[in-house]
Amino acid sequence: MKLFLLFLLFATMSTVTQCTGAKREITSTYTDLSGNQCKTIKEDEETGSSVQECPGVGGLHLLVANDDARMSISVVSPDNKEHALDYWNIITRSFSSLGEKAEWRVVKRKGKITPIALIVRVDSFEQRNLDSPKKTSYLAVAKITPEEMCVTDKISPAVDANERARRAADNSANKACLKP
Repeated sequence: MKLFLLFLLFATMSTVTQCTGAKREITSTYTDLSGNQCKTIKEDEETGSSVQECPGVGGLHLLVANDDARMSISVVSPDNKEHALDYWNIITRSFSSLGEKAEWRVVKRKGKITPIALIVRVDSFEQRNLDSPKKTSYLAVAKITPEEMCVTDKISPAVDANERARRAADNSANKACLKP
């Protein structure tokens, strides 16, 4: 009986929240991390390192860095301030590559899309056994707030990894930044 009353209370609160508009609906939108949508803005022929500028949402764009077979992203705010996500130290120190798309978690307010988080797949090529390097695919979750943009969660491979990453992203605003 207590469980039923708790469920009823939750359902009522959820309905009231939706009716009053207090609850914000969070959805996903995607942008490319490679290909024609991105343009190379820096390239070092001697080392092979490069930086590509890729599209974003809500006035943000991304800088995709590739250096020494490791990749990371910086989020660039409308005032051109770069926020390095430092995947090569926070997600993996191994050789790495990024997925083809960035998933932006966004809210729509008065017709304007506001990003609140970013999810990017980071493929790590871990070489504990040099004869057989292992590819591990993590999801890096970064919060996007007016005060701070940083990685808050590293989601390990699992059947429900995408859903776990979205839940982490949707609740990332008050989380602490991960440190190397």
